[in-house]
Amino acid sequence: MPIHIGIEEQNRREIVQGLSHLLADTYTLYLKTHNFHWNVTGPMFRTLHLMFEEQYIELALAVDLIAERIRILGFPAPGTYGEFARLSSIKEEEGVPSAEDMIRKLIEDQEAVVRTARSLFIVLERSHDEPTADLLTQRMQVHEKTAWMLKSLLAE
Repeated sequence: MPIHIGIEEQNRREIVQGLSHLLADTYTLYLKTHNFHWNVTGPMFRTLHLMFEEQYIELALAVDLIAERIRILGFPAPGTYGEFARLSSIKEEEGVPSAEDMIRKLIEDQEAVVRTARSLFIVLERSHDEPTADLLTQRMQVHEKTAWMLKSLLAE
């Protein structure tokens, strides 16, 4: 059945391309954060282990919201590691970095997700896609706050 929500198909397609990048970034960050949760060591172990757990649980919920928005707009959501690797601006982690390096990498990646989300606003404004804008605004707030909290762990 055709979709008649007031957004032309070409604009929906463009929005979905951006959302697919956001989904890939979010899923890759989820995987990296979960990996760090499992493998963190050192004096900050308990703090980071618990913090990373909170973060990966939040990210797991977020991927569902993003994928559902893609489906609402009428397109299939990417869902394989290959698609995520191709679409994501976040790189997988090889090896096990130190706890401080984990924090630094997650800060960079949280900020990368914000940039990916922010890049969609031009087409959202042109298409009057307020529901997607609302989703992205919420996601940006979460990622900006998480980056700030991670940065506070590195403060002298």
